[in-house]
Amino acid sequence: MPQPLAYGEDVLLVEPGKTRTYLVRLEEDKAFHSHRGLIPHAAIVGKEEGQSVTTNTGFAFLVFRPRIGDRMFKVKRRTQIVYPKDAGWAVLALDLKPGMRVLEMGTGSGAFTLLLAQLVGPEGKVYTFDRRAEFLENALANIARAGFSERVQAGILTAGEPFPVAEVDAVFLDLPSPWEAIPAAYAALAPGKPLALIVPTAEQLKQSVAALSEAGFVAVEVVELLERHILVREREGVRPSERMTGFTGYLVTARKAAPPPKPTPQETETF
Repeated sequence: MPQPLAYGEDVLLVEPGKTRTYLVRLEEDKAFHSHRGLIPHAAIVGKEEGQSVTTNTGFAFLVFRPRIGDRMFKVKRRTQIVYPKDAGWAVLALDLKPGMRVLEMGTGSGAFTLLLAQLVGPEGKVYTFDRRAEFLENALANIARAGFSERVQAGILTAGEPFPVAEVDAVFLDLPSPWEAIPAAYAALAPGKPLALIVPTAEQLKQSVAALSEAGFVAVEVVELLERHILVREREGVRPSERMTGFTGYLVTARKAAPPPKPTPQETETF
């Protein structure tokens, strides 16, 4: 049975026919203000998703609960975020499931952390690290707003330092120099488990792939994703939009191979 919208939760106000949306936390005695007019939060509470709500100027917005992709785009940003088109590929590469333990290095604004936390579920855990305390503070506020604080454990860490967790199910790196963290990621991963990373330049890509091979990762795959919306219109016809989300980074995935077995004393004995 559909649950009506209530105080204390976030809603997404959508301008019909437009791409403009607003993420709003419903609070008593508060109102939403925009160029289209004013909507008291009390006028939204009690409605069901998909219904419309009208401003004092007579303009109607549609109201929904936000999807995780909406939340990712609406985080308070201190850094660039992982775009949903890249995030979708990454979580498939990481083979995420409820109950998993996932390690993330390069929390940034926490947008991708939100997606990880939703996918691992209440029984899973996301261990996220960043070298900047101010970035981590902002990210944790974004994570708390989404209601995922209990699923996320965060800390300050510099790339190259050992991770304080072991036998994790997946690792994601979003760093200027991911090769510095790749040996530590290999040590933290359970055998056979995947790693994914994103880098913005070909030079970083080449150095990262070399570091993966040297550390003991195999099945390395690199892709670039482009996203273009299609305009479907009654009179003007159907055609691709002039604008598109083009290059946002090289995506890399690999899997941890087991280290070679240590030679037995008989095998190392010389005559």
